[in-house]
Amino acid sequence: MSQRRMDGTRGDDGHADGDPTGPNQSPASQAPGSRPAGADADRSDADTPRPTRNPTPPPQPKAAPAPGSASDPDPASDPGSASDLDPDPDPAPKPASPSRPRKRRILRLLGALLALLLLPLLTAETALRINYTGDPAPGTRTRHRDALWLGHAWVDGRKTDRDVEALARRLRDTGIRDLYVHSGPLEHDGTLPASAYRKARWFTDAVHRELPGVRVQAWLGDVLATETPDGLRLERAATRTAILASTRAVLDAGFQGAHFDLEPLHSGDRNYLALLDDLRDLTHARGAVLSVAAHQIDPLPAFHSFWGTTTGHPKWWSQAYFGQVARRVDQIAVMSYDTMQPSQGLYGGYVAQQTSLALEVTPDGTDLLMGLPFYHENRFGHWAHAETVPAAVRGVRLGLSRTDAGRARFGVALYVDFAATEADWRAYRDGWAVTPPTAS
Repeated sequence: MSQRRMDGTRGDDGHADGDPTGPNQSPASQAPGSRPAGADADRSDADTPRPTRNPTPPPQPKAAPAPGSASDPDPASDPGSASDLDPDPDPAPKPASPSRPRKRRILRLLGALLALLLLPLLTAETALRINYTGDPAPGTRTRHRDALWLGHAWVDGRKTDRDVEALARRLRDTGIRDLYVHSGPLEHDGTLPASAYRKARWFTDAVHRELPGVRVQAWLGDVLATETPDGLRLERAATRTAILASTRAVLDAGFQGAHFDLEPLHSGDRNYLALLDDLRDLTHARGAVLSVAAHQIDPLPAFHSFWGTTTGHPKWWSQAYFGQVARRVDQIAVMSYDTMQPSQGLYGGYVAQQTSLALEVTPDGTDLLMGLPFYHENRFGHWAHAETVPAAVRGVRLGLSRTDAGRARFGVALYVDFAATEADWRAYRDGWAVTPPTAS
């Protein structure tokens, strides 16, 4: 997802702090130093050489000196004597310009490099489109372990009892079991002011009254200082200690779990794993749930390393690192949106691939949830016409069908409530949450 601001707008990392987060990241003017059009035409006429009015007449041939005269040069010492003996010498051939062959070599090299880059990409995109074909297996629908990311308005005083009642009507008879309510963001030092979630007790009590059995988790996150100087630094022990204290505080306020979305989080980050170990001990001692929003998994082996080297933003996690995170939490929700895919077929195939990759390394005791895009934006990395709920649901079902169709601890996570349309809710219910009647 990305961290989201409290007002529900989308933050720099792609998520909304007052209304969710989500890992995926370009936005030109005239190039500096470029010459304005017409600059050459403005040069002074004095800069342009002109022909003279009275050109110097061509030199006249000199008369040959008399033999033996003082002016008769010694043929052996006269450098021009050879041309006197050969009145019509062959002109020396001009050497070929080295620039043209060099340009051809450079163009051929660039073409070869472009082909090397495009061939794997085209191959991968073709595989994704094929991955979207076929029919999902019967029964690959909700296991009643789905989740919904909620905006900050639910805990800052903007919502009322009537809003909770409307939310309850929306969620009844669906598979939603967990609500991730934006209750941050954390400060860069890991602390969290109580004013950020001042209506938490009211909201959790209201949900338990209207939706018995649905859990409410505090959604906490921040921008990490992994790619910019500013942000939260997990390498600092004091910061991790402060995050633990913030987690205790939200559990004291009535939340039944803590849901973390820290971005951008690079694959292999050992400090994050250490934080999760401490958070698991804390939440389990309190009978609470620990869940995280997870980056996508490498669509190609080691792709996060290649992408990080070329862009400075290693968007994906390795599959092995995803498994390390999944083993430390109760729930892991893949932010399977902001994928840069240009069509529904490619996006759905990508979601199917991500579902399979995640299923392969998520322990049976951990809930695996795949994210559905309940928002509509057009920017680099996300195209609303391509990343749709129907395409995501079909992709999830295809990946589940091929990898572990009978898995019980599996669901989808809807991102995000304040941006969802009726069409999004209908697609979720029809494609995933409601089992169609069997033919008689």
